[in-house]
Amino acid sequence: MGVGIAHAFASSGHEVCLVDVSAEQLAKAQTTIAGILADGVRLGKVEESAAAAALARLKTSESVTDGAAGADLLVETVSENLSIKIDVVKKAEAVMAPTGLLATNTSALSVTEIAAACVDPTRVIGMHFFNPVQKMKLVELVRGLATTDEAVALCRDYVAQLGKTAIVVNETPGLTTSRMSAMAGNEAMWMLQEGAATAEDIDTALRLGFNHPMGPLELGDLTGWDTRLSVLHYLHSTLGDKFRPCPLIIKMVKAGRYGRKVGWGVYKYENGVKVPGSGLKGTNL
Repeated sequence: MGVGIAHAFASSGHEVCLVDVSAEQLAKAQTTIAGILADGVRLGKVEESAAAAALARLKTSESVTDGAAGADLLVETVSENLSIKIDVVKKAEAVMAPTGLLATNTSALSVTEIAAACVDPTRVIGMHFFNPVQKMKLVELVRGLATTDEAVALCRDYVAQLGKTAIVVNETPGLTTSRMSAMAGNEAMWMLQEGAATAEDIDTALRLGFNHPMGPLELGDLTGWDTRLSVLHYLHSTLGDKFRPCPLIIKMVKAGRYGRKVGWGVYKYENGVKVPGSGLKGTNL
């Protein structure tokens, strides 16, 4: 997700610093962004000079305090763990521009709770992007209890500069899309576990029957079932039993089958591409 957001901002003219504790991941991210831009040039959607300029605007750092120094906007995309998010946002706040916005890309956690750990909670807002960022046009802006109208307006401007559409959501567990997506993905896993249909057929049903660009099991593999499970645990604790995680998700996470990022989830992947016919079937669980 962070890679896609960095690409979006660099492509729209912003100086960007992409931060990760792993130098290997940063190198991989730069390669991925270069690949996205090269595809755009090949397809005639991006001028070669614009692609080169976007890459030139992209820097990397292994330190939040170095990478966020003087920044006008932080978009935090670490894992759905409240303590980790708070740690990143607090470190960034200490070094950013005094009026800089602190945005969290959380899909379920409390913006208000993250903001409460900051010196100035009025600058904290949810800025929820969707995968793949370069294709998805929606960004959810999430108001915490202290988020100001000015912060919302500034974030709307940023979203417009990216060529995307913003909706504003008052903080609620799961927001709008994550709540619906978590339920759809969880239900799809229940159906798979029960042997109602194969993974391929469940995903095909959503793609062709409801015109979704991606089926719920494919989307879970893309998002990561470890992330999905964290979201479901949170929604289960806040919204009740209808969000109780399917045991198959728990089993897969324990087995390390997180999805595309590790090459194996509901489907198998080779070089990031889904292997045809590799999806789980109810009879082989």
